[in-house]
Amino acid sequence: MTTPLPSSVTAPTTAGMDAATTVRMEQAGLDALAHAFEDPNGLGGAFCRAVEILLGIQGRVVVTGIGKSGHVARKIQATLASTGTPSLYVHPAEASHGDLGMVQPDDAILAFSNSGETTELGDIAAHALRTGQPLLAVTSKATSTLATTATLALTLPAMPEACPMGLAPTTSTLMQLAFGDALAVALLRYRGFTATQFGVFHPGGRLGARLLTVRDVMHTGNAMPLTAPGTPMRDVIMEMTHKALGCVGIVGQNGELAGLITDGDLRRALDHDLTTTLAQNIMNPRPLTINPDALASEALQVMNARKRPVTSLFVLNADRQPIGVVHLHDLIRAGVG
Repeated sequence: MTTPLPSSVTAPTTAGMDAATTVRMEQAGLDALAHAFEDPNGLGGAFCRAVEILLGIQGRVVVTGIGKSGHVARKIQATLASTGTPSLYVHPAEASHGDLGMVQPDDAILAFSNSGETTELGDIAAHALRTGQPLLAVTSKATSTLATTATLALTLPAMPEACPMGLAPTTSTLMQLAFGDALAVALLRYRGFTATQFGVFHPGGRLGARLLTVRDVMHTGNAMPLTAPGTPMRDVIMEMTHKALGCVGIVGQNGELAGLITDGDLRRALDHDLTTTLAQNIMNPRPLTINPDALASEALQVMNARKRPVTSLFVLNADRQPIGVVHLHDLIRAGVG
C-alpha cells in the first residue's frame, strides 16, 4: 500500500526528467571511459600494463580508497576475489594504525582516488614506495600527487558529476566501478578462469545452483536402479519400486547402458504377461543420457527438450557405463528448477 504524501508536500512534476538527465550524464562518463580504453597511448596502454603487472605478482591485489571511492574499492576487491584474483581491501586510515601489516612484499596496491590528493592514502602509498611494491593509481587527475608517485597511473577521463552542484561523487564513482569490472574481467580471461572455478567461490543461492554440475546432484552406487536385459518384468518392477527413481537402467554384458525402462514404459506394457516378459522386450534402447560434468541446468534442459518431458537421466562415463542417475526432484531441491 502506497503511503500518501503529506498535504504540505507537492509531488515534483520534473523528477522523471531530472532522473533521465542524471543517467545521461553518467552514461556520457561511461562512453568517455570506453573511448579512453581504446587509446593505446593513453588509458588503453596503461590498462594493458596494469593487467601485466597484476598477472605477474605472486601475492594479492591490495585494493584501497576512502569515502565513496572506498565503497567502490570494496566492491572491486570482492569482484576480483570471486573471479580468481586473490585480493583484500585495506582501509587507508586503518593502514596508518597497524593494518599495513596486512600488506605483504609480494602484493600489489590498487588505489582509487578521484582527485588523487586524498591525504589518507599517503601512508599506504609511502609504504609501497619503501618496499618496492607496485602501486597502481586510479584517478582522474594525471598531475595529482597520487598519480605522479605511483608505479603506474591509470587516468580516467575527467567528466562532470551528475550532481547538480557538481560535488557529490556520481559519474566519477560509476566510472571507477566500470574500470574495476573491466580489470577483473581482463584478469579472469587471461588466467583462464572457468565457470567451474567460479562455482567453487559461489556455492550458495541461485548463482550457486546455476553452477552445480550433474556430478554434484546425481545418485550413485547402490542407489542406481540397474538390471540385466534378461530380467523378468516382475523383478524389474521390484527394482524400480525399491530405488524410487521412476526408472530402471538395463545394463549389457560390458556394463554399458543398453536401454531404459521408465514407469511410463511399465504402464504401456500392462497388456503383456509380466510373468514371462523380459526387460529387453519393452526397454527403450535409445534413452536420453548426460555427462557427469554437464551443468545441472543443462540436465533440466535435456529433460524438457522432448514433447513428453522425462524425469530421470542416466549419467554415463566415456565407455557409456552408468555412473549415476539424476532426477528432476534432485534438480528442484538444489534450486536449479
